[in-house]
Amino acid sequence: MKCLIVQPIHDRGRAMLRAAGVEPVPCPTPDMDTVARLIPGCAAVITRDAGLSAQAIAAGDALRVVVVHGTGHDAVDKVAASARGVMVCNTPGANARSVAELALGLIVAAARGVAGADRAERAGQPGFRESARFAELSGKTALIVGWGAIGRDLGRMLDAALGMRVLVHSPNAPDTGGFARTASLEEGLAQADVVSLHTPMRPGNRHMMNDARFSLMKPGAVLVNLARAGLVDEDALARALGSGRLAGAGLDVYSPGAPLGPLAAQNVIFTPHLGATTEEALIRVAEGAAGHVLTALAGGVPETALNLADLRGQHP
Repeated sequence: MKCLIVQPIHDRGRAMLRAAGVEPVPCPTPDMDTVARLIPGCAAVITRDAGLSAQAIAAGDALRVVVVHGTGHDAVDKVAASARGVMVCNTPGANARSVAELALGLIVAAARGVAGADRAERAGQPGFRESARFAELSGKTALIVGWGAIGRDLGRMLDAALGMRVLVHSPNAPDTGGFARTASLEEGLAQADVVSLHTPMRPGNRHMMNDARFSLMKPGAVLVNLARAGLVDEDALARALGSGRLAGAGLDVYSPGAPLGPLAAQNVIFTPHLGATTEEALIRVAEGAAGHVLTALAGGVPETALNLADLRGQHP
């Protein structure tokens, strides 16, 4: 049997597949035309943020399972997969600690003006520390939007390491670990010195951070986004930063070209979607993804199967 690897995964995951007699098939580029060309004959697919389109799924004549390397699965066409009896799984939690640690770093860097300080120092521009404003975080309020594994890890870090008051906006979370839940996003934004986004893209939350929402935030607040670029209206963010409403931002996800646009001149730290890219997390996620493939191909159901209810009885 074959497993198409749409985007590279750690060697440990590929070794698990080979040891079980499943041949990993590398994909030279993650565009869906290439995927559709390579997917015939593959019983499984492991994909990352490239997802898997209906076109590619339709070409998968032997396809039985799609595993997302990570948590976010909105880029996989689950309707098309379910219609063809293809199970879809993800690997939540395996990279949560790494993403939360980067979020913590971006929060501190944005609050302390690290991006601007670095640029000024490299350019030999004296006086930066006298001209910019910086904030201490101890005792301040952080709003975490989305209370999955990443949000929970970050909340504990902000509480224990920085002594911050943590608020949670996640209407569907059954338990917030003792942290206060806000009745609405607007209520949380009005109280927060730091806002960190960790919610998936869902119908209706595109550009949830827009001009109206930024206007509710405290002057000098900081925004961090390690979830999905579409959650933030980047033009509105540039306006909020330029007006001084926000003091800074840390973006691990953003639209193509954003670093070269109006955000480039602001106090923004850009990282290229590397929240989960640590050696430890890459091993955990790759091994978890490979394990789900092997379970499904052996006739089992991985515990993270996302579309069982829609598979029309084709799986136990």
